[in-house]
Amino acid sequence: MLVAGAAPPVPESQMSTYRVAQTAAADGPLEIAERGVPKPGPGHVRIAVEACGICRSDALFVNAAVPGIEFPVVPGHEIAGRIDALGEGAGDRGWQTGDRVAVGWFGGSCGHCPPCRQGDFIVCPNLKVPGWAYDGGFAEMVIAPVDALARIPDALASSEAGPMACAGVTTYNGLRRSSARPGDLVAVLGIGGLGHLGVQYAAAMGFETVAIARGADKADLAKQLGAHHYIDSTADIAVAEALQSLGGAKVVLATAGSSDAITATVDGLSRRGELVVIGVTPEALGISPRQLISAGRTVRGHPSGTAQDVEDAMAFSSLHGILPMIEPMPLEQADRAYRKMLSGAARFRMVLIC
Repeated sequence: MLVAGAAPPVPESQMSTYRVAQTAAADGPLEIAERGVPKPGPGHVRIAVEACGICRSDALFVNAAVPGIEFPVVPGHEIAGRIDALGEGAGDRGWQTGDRVAVGWFGGSCGHCPPCRQGDFIVCPNLKVPGWAYDGGFAEMVIAPVDALARIPDALASSEAGPMACAGVTTYNGLRRSSARPGDLVAVLGIGGLGHLGVQYAAAMGFETVAIARGADKADLAKQLGAHHYIDSTADIAVAEALQSLGGAKVVLATAGSSDAITATVDGLSRRGELVVIGVTPEALGISPRQLISAGRTVRGHPSGTAQDVEDAMAFSSLHGILPMIEPMPLEQADRAYRKMLSGAARFRMVLIC
């Protein structure tokens, strides 16, 4: 609603500058800066960002913990917004200005490496992760390649869709591509930013769902999310023993970034059980060949998902009413929101509203 005599808002396409939250040095503060509005090149679009989730993996880029980082860095790979401008050829791919889109960890691929030629784009060695390959979503605008775009369904707000482009698709894909089938016992290790979605997906997929976390106080939350059983990893009974008392887990989806916690679940797998690891940590897992061989168990690392996978995750979420639990903050408070995520004080997903 306009105040009488006030000028109408300037459309994004007519803005001369836009704001980003960037860091100028490794582990430096995220500070607001202004940039000139860029034009999208061939095969790219410009997105007016409406929301961007904050992921723990953003720290890899803020801290220059991966090769090829050039400062200043604008992080953010849980992006949701609307297409503001089309580069040459983008319209030929079915995109129009005004389309609601999300861009996640999969920010595009090279298209010519062996995995890409085999259609396995998410493990492309030249994966274009926003915040690493190009400026991410802690900004009012983003330029992204069209192969990174996922359509957002009407049922999801942008603040909900952003986290689905990384946290959502990772947990969803990790479960739907596992060996578990409806009725199987499936455990989700951790019920934080990833795990609280994993529990909801597991229950909606028809699995007998077990949530594993630290402390008896999380039992009620686990049940609210749809878990049929809760295991307190700090209790006297070992996690593996508790899982075996339920019949053994066909799949454990390990969302917690703790090698010790992940290792503790292995003996809780059933025969031919599968450990699917999506929680990132540099520490080695303490698993012996004997634990795997005698019961025919497997351990598999699982990356995120392509733009199509993101669309699938959002469609499934809309169908089943699965939403991320978020804490929104304005772009101006990007550093505060990022530090809150790092400290663990953020229970689920911090989301910047642009």
